Amino acid sequence: MTTVSLAGSTGSIGTQTIDVVAAEPERWEIVAIGASGRNLDPLVDQVRTLRPAVVAISDETCYPEAQERLSGYGVEIRSGTDGLASLGEAADVCVNGVVGFAGLEVTLATLNAGKRLALANKESLIAGGPVVQRARRTPGAELVPVDSEHGAIHQCLRSRDESGPSRVAALVLTASGGPFRGRSATELASVTIEDALAHPTWSMGPKITIDSSTLMNKGLEVIEAHELFGAPAGPDGVGIGFDEIDVVVHPQSVVHSMVTYTDGSTIAQLSMPDMRLPIGYALAWPDRGAAAFGAIDWRTLSRLDFEPPDLEAFPCLSLAYQAGRHGGLAPAWLNAANEQAVEAFLNAQISWVDIAAVCAAVLDRFDDAAANDVQDVIEADRKARAVARSVMSDSARPQDDR
Repeated sequence: MTTVSLAGSTGSIGTQTIDVVAAEPERWEIVAIGASGRNLDPLVDQVRTLRPAVVAISDETCYPEAQERLSGYGVEIRSGTDGLASLGEAADVCVNGVVGFAGLEVTLATLNAGKRLALANKESLIAGGPVVQRARRTPGAELVPVDSEHGAIHQCLRSRDESGPSRVAALVLTASGGPFRGRSATELASVTIEDALAHPTWSMGPKITIDSSTLMNKGLEVIEAHELFGAPAGPDGVGIGFDEIDVVVHPQSVVHSMVTYTDGSTIAQLSMPDMRLPIGYALAWPDRGAAAFGAIDWRTLSRLDFEPPDLEAFPCLSLAYQAGRHGGLAPAWLNAANEQAVEAFLNAQISWVDIAAVCAAVLDRFDDAAANDVQDVIEADRKARAVARSVMSDSARPQDDR
């Protein structure tokens, strides 16, 4: 029996992880869960069903109510950022489904404890890449990506010859194109929040869904792919740079990503859109799950389409390549700026096209500080958020006040 801890248990990744575990209850057991606590109803329901030993509430203001509502279940309740991060060492595998930069502490705690990290929180690896890479070298630590694209690449890389030199020529990430595929930059000037949240193939939380609509999600995944697979020194490294990581728009979301080898062969991972497949893959690694999720009915799959991304209409993708090539803490600045801009868009404070404009303005002001430890990452995140708020505040002022 493999024990599982689940950070971000009430979110999309969390609830789907519970589905995967329920499909093979003799194989996995969820022993610890955690969420912000701002909406306690689903968390209480999960405690009632799963009976975990530990519950973490990251928002300390919600701790008193959580204590009261969970008092009869015999669980240990932990609070704050440290409480959520402690889930990293509470089980054999920790699934990090926390949204945004807040997932960094969970990522580091899991790897530093020498545990397997099933990583759905791409922002922690992107923003904290230099310190996360050091944590990955902890004896016993494993990182198996849960993003469908990186989980696909992880599977495709099983085809490489581990005994010889890397024969990988390129990694190809697929993008659905989001709800605005095919629209011009002019047409995108007036899209609404409801438009941006209407993803055609995936069911995700609002932040990730907006990132998909701008292609920032794909840009961050390019940086993540480089962190996971680019460096030859890493456990999965194949020695390629950003020029060898490509993005192609694939609206059916059936081909989740591909690896091209030096002899011209391309290996792809295909399945119907279902996040439970990469979650189960990460839990079972190096084995596979016994329950099928996203299996294809080849009698009904009539076509697979591919096209290049429109970088003029979706500049966030180019911004991510720019930050990734710069390296260091530049991805942290971009990630923080994007989180602030997406939050402002969802609050109807800026327009959809302003998201890319804010990110570009913040990246232009990157101060090139060094990333020696996690505090440097946290400080970079703080600075970039402050710059993003300043940029948005300046742009909101009437012209006469400038």
